[in-house]
Amino acid sequence: MHSKQVRRRRAVVAALVAVSLILLTAYFGESPNSPLHTVQRGIVEVFSPIEEGASKALAPVRNVAGWFSDTFKAKSQVDQLRNQVHRLQALLAQAQTAEIENRQLSNELRLVDSAGIDTYKPVAAQVILRDPNLWYETVEVDKGSDDGVRIGNPVTGDGALVGEVTVVDPTVSVVTLITDHTMAVAARVQDSSGDTGVLVPAVGKPNQLVLQYLPTSAPVQSGQLVDTVGFRSGSLQDLFPPGIPIGQVSSVGNDLANNGEVQVTPAADLHHLDVVQILTAPHAGTERAQLP
Repeated sequence: MHSKQVRRRRAVVAALVAVSLILLTAYFGESPNSPLHTVQRGIVEVFSPIEEGASKALAPVRNVAGWFSDTFKAKSQVDQLRNQVHRLQALLAQAQTAEIENRQLSNELRLVDSAGIDTYKPVAAQVILRDPNLWYETVEVDKGSDDGVRIGNPVTGDGALVGEVTVVDPTVSVVTLITDHTMAVAARVQDSSGDTGVLVPAVGKPNQLVLQYLPTSAPVQSGQLVDTVGFRSGSLQDLFPPGIPIGQVSSVGNDLANNGEVQVTPAADLHHLDVVQILTAPHAGTERAQLP
């Protein structure tokens, strides 16, 4: 029974192949006006409107499918672009950080070359913590007693004096900035007389300093540089190397004539310190004597 069905199927296939060959031979062998060509044209004329209508009917479906395809492709491209932007932003942040630190380090190198601190051993340190308190201004750095840091060591940053070490642990230290209310520095204004005084934070102005005890007739003018003197003055016990910039005279006014005081703006940006240098271990015999 099964073999008969197989033979019938084969016979049908063979018949269809034979008919197809006969029709193809007749089609290509006849003239364009032959019956087969006429039948073909009739079939085309009948089904052409149906094909055109189906194409128009399916056009919205194709458009929707194309929209989904374009949307998925665009979403993939947006994700790729977003990832690229994130990578570029990370690289930009690293480059900007490196630029800031390089600028601060360059200022420190110029300070070492120009100021009288060649007798000290500068230790570069990274700022790892800032005290957010407005009045008690300190920073914590990543160098301590294991690196030779001691209490009282001067600290420079951004090419100027920024404070001194007040707390030391083996691997970290606390630097009290010159704008902290506990700080006072013997300083000199670079006027024609080289007048000296004591530099302290301005009361009620956390970003300003006041140079006190100047002669009331001192020829001080706005814009003049204020730097360290290099000796102890009165009750001041800390000794800073001479010639380290501290700031500039920002205002003179009547305070000089009345109180012997002038306003000073710090030279360093104390709120954006990233790298500092701690001046450690001065060589023996280099400290200057205290003035009477």
